[in-house]
Amino acid sequence: MESLVIRKVQARDRLILDVDVWMKNPDDMSFQPRMVLHKNELNIYNGDSEKPCSHATLDELSLSLLERDRMAELRVKFQVKGMHGMLTHKHPILADGNANVKKLAEPRWKSIIPVSMDTFEEE
Repeated sequence: MESLVIRKVQARDRLILDVDVWMKNPDDMSFQPRMVLHKNELNIYNGDSEKPCSHATLDELSLSLLERDRMAELRVKFQVKGMHGMLTHKHPILADGNANVKKLAEPRWKSIIPVSMDTFEEE
């Protein structure tokens, strides 16, 4: 994994995070998310890394949802630099009945991730 960007944080019936994950190449399978809440900041780590890939500051409603559920829904859009971008040439699919269709492959993943509550107190 190259980078992770949190696009949107939503508080519905549970906390939902929309993220973009940029992979190094199409065969890169190294995304293993874990989440840790420290005070009002939600940190997302990849695998056993010590440094968070990304973080979001949460409001009161989001914090109460996390404390209640101890989990969040992660909606991931995987992208590879140089592979995903604007499609400039239209390739009509006549079977669909629309001659102006433009479609790119968008690999997406959705999962419920447990959130660890960091009880570390700074001195």
